[in-house]
Amino acid sequence: MYNWCSLLAAFLLTQRMGYAQRQEMVMMQYFEGRMNQLEDRLAKCDQDMQNYEQKLYDLSKEVRGRLEALNVFKAEVKSQVESAVMRVERVERELEYLETEGPKQPCVEIDETLLEQQVKEEQQKKKVQINLGTDCNMALSAVKSLKIVKRAGDANGSWLKDPSKGSGKVYFFSGSKNSTFLEFTSMKNFTEGNFSQAARRIQLPFPWQGTGHAVYNGFLYYHRADTANEILKVHIHNLTVNDRTLLQGAGRMPAYSLSPHTFIDLAVDELGLWAIHADSDFGGNLVLTKLDKSSLGVEHTWDTPCKSRDAEGAFVICGTLYVVYNSRYGGRSTVQCLYDVYDTIHSEDTPLLFFPKRYATHSSMHYHPKEKLLYSWDEGYQTVYKLETKKKNKVPSI
Repeated sequence: MYNWCSLLAAFLLTQRMGYAQRQEMVMMQYFEGRMNQLEDRLAKCDQDMQNYEQKLYDLSKEVRGRLEALNVFKAEVKSQVESAVMRVERVERELEYLETEGPKQPCVEIDETLLEQQVKEEQQKKKVQINLGTDCNMALSAVKSLKIVKRAGDANGSWLKDPSKGSGKVYFFSGSKNSTFLEFTSMKNFTEGNFSQAARRIQLPFPWQGTGHAVYNGFLYYHRADTANEILKVHIHNLTVNDRTLLQGAGRMPAYSLSPHTFIDLAVDELGLWAIHADSDFGGNLVLTKLDKSSLGVEHTWDTPCKSRDAEGAFVICGTLYVVYNSRYGGRSTVQCLYDVYDTIHSEDTPLLFFPKRYATHSSMHYHPKEKLLYSWDEGYQTVYKLETKKKNKVPSI
């Protein structure tokens, strides 16, 4: 009897201990599940925080970019307002001058022949109404020599110097459309240096097209790409748009038929800044325009007898436009037409001017008035022509 009671007590004790162990295991499994859930929530929280930080960083980066663009736009607007103020002031001065100097004409009937004669006289006067600002009575007499400086870049392009400050810097534009160009500190740096190391690469606010660029007094003047006739004036160092203008009549046909990528050719001579373009309404002849280098305002425009057909380029010396012609298959370049705004020299009285023999076609020609050199781009070759000049006839007095 005693043994049976002992066995029963042992059995009950064993059952109670097993039940306690099972209870402990269930509790451990519960706590492990809760810990796993908390770890998952913490991991998700960390991921959400990282995503939030990334979005916040992207947003701040976008805001900074927009603020920088806004500052650039603000600078452009400021320069445009200043330019507009200058133009308004100039117009006001011109109106005041006309009011004080120009007497009112009586309302009388004028004979048509007399009126036509007066119109011709006024047109003749306009030819000599540009302020020279310097003794400039030179005319091109010969193209003396050719020097091949380098071969670099595309088949079409443009290279030039700033003649206004006597700067030795060289500016290099490869191709017929881009938004960047290269600046070299000197001609030696240009000829001997490696492009990727020796040059300063400049990114413009708007792309250029053609090869008719001009650099003058620290500013770059160029035809803005994807526009018919917009000319921009950009400060080379701070890259702000200082002024802009639309050249009336330009952009409908290339300036030169042998250089179809150039619609507006900008030139610099002893008198300042010029623009050359072809006008389809004028039979495709070239039109020469004198621009104000400060405001890009049009000072005067001349319709020339020079054809754009078979022309490959042109340049201006002392107010005379020299147009260079060639063959579509490449040949010897010649100056076959010129137009003097002072009407002192004429094409029919001037013999043909031949360039040194080289069978290729120029895509750009830039005259340097101080050096009396012509910087040209010849099928990927950067060449220099030395020019010989002589005195014009005396400029007619006003």
